[in-house]
Amino acid sequence: MTNTISHWVDDEVFAGTSGADGVRLAPVTNPATGVVTGQVALASVADAQTVIDAAAAAFPAWRDTSLTKRVSVLFRFRELLNERKDELAAIITSEHGKVLSDALGEVSRGQEVVEFACGIPHLLKGGFTENASTKVDVYSIRQPLGPVAIISPFNFPAMVPMWFFPVAIATGNTVVLKPSEKDPSAAVWIAQLWKEAGLPAGVFNVLQGDKTAVDELLTNPKIKSVSFVGSTPIAQYVYATGTAAGKRVQALGGAKNHAVILPDADLDLAADAMINAGFGSAGERCMAVSACVAVGPIADDLVAKISERAATLKTGDGTKDSDMGPLVTAAHRDKVASYIDAGEADGAKVVVDGRTVQADGGQEGFWLGPTLLDNVTPQMSVYTDEIFGPVLSVLRVETYDQALELINANPYGNGTAIFTNDGGAARRFQNEVEVGMVGINVPIPVPMAYYSFGGWKASLFGDSHAHGMDGVQFFTRQKAITQRWLDPSHGGINLGFPQNG
Repeated sequence: MTNTISHWVDDEVFAGTSGADGVRLAPVTNPATGVVTGQVALASVADAQTVIDAAAAAFPAWRDTSLTKRVSVLFRFRELLNERKDELAAIITSEHGKVLSDALGEVSRGQEVVEFACGIPHLLKGGFTENASTKVDVYSIRQPLGPVAIISPFNFPAMVPMWFFPVAIATGNTVVLKPSEKDPSAAVWIAQLWKEAGLPAGVFNVLQGDKTAVDELLTNPKIKSVSFVGSTPIAQYVYATGTAAGKRVQALGGAKNHAVILPDADLDLAADAMINAGFGSAGERCMAVSACVAVGPIADDLVAKISERAATLKTGDGTKDSDMGPLVTAAHRDKVASYIDAGEADGAKVVVDGRTVQADGGQEGFWLGPTLLDNVTPQMSVYTDEIFGPVLSVLRVETYDQALELINANPYGNGTAIFTNDGGAARRFQNEVEVGMVGINVPIPVPMAYYSFGGWKASLFGDSHAHGMDGVQFFTRQKAITQRWLDPSHGGINLGFPQNG
């Protein structure tokens, strides 16, 4: 292991401090081969404080940098990212395992938020009221918070951080990004790109690590907000700890996304969508469809069509001609496989079994093929738990109302979809379903950057969704100013409460 992935502070690699036991390190593995390709430094409290201090020191100058100059850096970053996004995609594939085309799509979707942030001068405009009272003007402005923290998950090492940091930087904040220790290299590559784009030192920093780094970000008073994406239990912890420390927190949690297939739906379209949404990125997406709800008499035909398509998928190394890559770690692969075991034991029918997949990759890779379970019931763990793997469960109901009740009773509310040719049913669904993002004949309804990304119920803790105007408001504070220039007619002593007139 010769490659050590370190922190990034003040536009330089920061290896961290050595305590009595030296720098803590964790292995970084290529999931397609099972080979350890590097090691990542895990921050101590002192390391985390060094990174946070750098962001705090850089904040005053960046806050006072003109919008014109900020946007010029953003535009330059956007151009560099567009020119070199293949490099970033290759890094993602090497540490996460998703196929290259999927990694490239991740980068492109993140780039959309960069492009949204390039319009920040318009988005930050305040309001102005002249002569609100006699010769008194009132206006509002939005100002940055200060140093902000982003804690991102392993499944989207580029896109999820880009939900947050372009808007945070554009609005005048400085950033500390804590990536997953499973695939940490993308964050450092992005930091180097910011340096090349001309971003001043200390505005974008990378803190590698585990819970030690997270806890310091959640409690250090210099950090003013925390943006988190991950599992619901950790999102609850991040929200409770960060808000207790007086911070703004947006914590996006887990998901159990349903797709409802009505009897009038185009079953070929629906089957294609279930394959794409259920098995893309090996199911390691918070917007993956893991529960397919077949309504009425179409279940047998739908299951057959999904099964036919699943059999054609090629699982293998993401750098080769594969449809689906490995899972991120051996432990996660084994955990997902155990849910298939449990579902089968509970009475679900294993229609397509990914446990026996013959993958085009290393023998020690973390392989699990597309899996389709039929006759799943709401009591089975394969339904109740967020599996985060290539396992698609089919639940059978008789009516639309039963499908809706199933979704609304679920504790998660991240994304959902309905497949139908009935506009009335679709309109009713979008109104009645208790989920934050809804697709109508769209299986993965990830909004464009100028809308917001976020779920309901146990899928989001906090009031703000990611990017869009929610992001602009999250990373700024509003200030209302009432002004009157000196006028002798307003002199004299008056202890009464100010009145307009």
